[in-house]
Amino acid sequence: MAAPTVGIDDMSLYIPQLYLPIETLAEARELNYDKLSKGLGLLEMSLADVREDAATMAANAVLDLIHKNDLEPRQIGRIYLGTESALDGAKPTATYVLDMLQDHFADAYGPNCFLNCDVVDLTFACIGAVDALQNCLEWAAAKEGRIGIVVASDEAKYEMNSPGEYTQGAGSVAMLVGQEPRLLAIDPDFGVATRPAHDFFKPQRKVSKREIIEEVVSLLPDVSGDDVNLDALVEQLGKGLGVNGVLDCNEKDLTLHKVTPVFDGPYSNQAYQARIREALTDYRRRSGRQPGNLLQDFSHLVFHLPYAYQARRMFSEIYMEELKANGGWEAFIEKNELEVPCADSYEDREEYITKCADFLRLVTKTSDYKEFLAEYIAPGEWASSRVGNLYAGSVFLSLMSTLEHLAEGDTDPAGESICVFAYGSGSKSKVFGATLQPNWREMAGGLDVGLRLDYRQEISYADYENLHRCCQDQDLAELQEGAFFLADVHDERDETEGVRHYGYAARTA
Repeated sequence: MAAPTVGIDDMSLYIPQLYLPIETLAEARELNYDKLSKGLGLLEMSLADVREDAATMAANAVLDLIHKNDLEPRQIGRIYLGTESALDGAKPTATYVLDMLQDHFADAYGPNCFLNCDVVDLTFACIGAVDALQNCLEWAAAKEGRIGIVVASDEAKYEMNSPGEYTQGAGSVAMLVGQEPRLLAIDPDFGVATRPAHDFFKPQRKVSKREIIEEVVSLLPDVSGDDVNLDALVEQLGKGLGVNGVLDCNEKDLTLHKVTPVFDGPYSNQAYQARIREALTDYRRRSGRQPGNLLQDFSHLVFHLPYAYQARRMFSEIYMEELKANGGWEAFIEKNELEVPCADSYEDREEYITKCADFLRLVTKTSDYKEFLAEYIAPGEWASSRVGNLYAGSVFLSLMSTLEHLAEGDTDPAGESICVFAYGSGSKSKVFGATLQPNWREMAGGLDVGLRLDYRQEISYADYENLHRCCQDQDLAELQEGAFFLADVHDERDETEGVRHYGYAARTA
């Protein structure tokens, strides 16, 4: 028997109401705005408001998906969340999403309407939601009638004045997964490439009690380290079994978790470039597709975009290899008057590697490469330019951007396929194909990506800094009707410490 067709039936996007123009940030940081906008494709960054987090954004995207498709809670067998913005070290963020949805639908379908829905978080940096998608596709293919939802939700936050600050973003993408999809059929062959790397990570940072006390003492006016017996104080804090405060606990060191990452930008770019090439090779091995035919096999290419123009910078090597495989390389070199570096001409290997990198940059400046970008990659970039990095949702935002671009065109590409290049630091890439179904235009016409981005609230740099420092007490935007929000986080040091409560702003009319 032929395997059933499975894929993405519909998609929904939730983007916070706040955004900061990159030009405003560039002015505050004394950065070259033209380099950020024209060089990296950065125009705006989406920012979560005070009462928004990964759970509310995910719940809002899923709620929109459920309403758009007139789904009943008991039809949904799974809600799998891909995120690296988890709210707890043990309790899945997806359970908070389920809690909000269950409260919302309780009056209509009963308080246990999601009791038999399977939920879980999948975390692998920016590729976690692709892992969730592949898992749910295989689950849906195993039995007719299974319906699942895959959701990606993240807040990309970097330290202020760091090289990653201008790539920040926030939002969520939800996807309805099942058999006989109306939007995209997903190829069952996923190319995979995984290599351990420390290009970007969020470690559990340790700090000793002594270091904390020393820092506090140094900040106090008219107090020096000589005025405090640090040894005696630290020794006292190490005794007893009770936990009577943050410092008065049983551990010598305190473990801190920060949402901002430790990262190495150039190394991450190298890992990204290598993994997508390796995953593409594996995809071809599994699917039987041949090198040199990438642009014939697929009408568009979609990528994880930590910044909008990442793919056009990272793809030049694969572009070159494709030309070599299909016999077009010599003509390309001759037409563009390029001189290919030869290893034998350089005694220093590092100098040769530098020349190769310079050569690939020249490839990206040719008219042929620019025409390729405009046709195959640029349709997936415009939404990223206006949102920023969504981590696990980034590749799916690029996919929605491409679909909305196609829906606005006059031609009907039904039956054509899109090649998706996903990447997650740490590091892993997955490559797969997605084929437009006969009713794709009807579904893509309801994505409303551009419309959602047009109706947002611009904030000032001062407001941005308050949000970033977590000093903003009240939401900057008016509470959005028909949306979930974070009501409070229990802060008493008891058995309910850290419990999060959520609310829903009902529509008034």
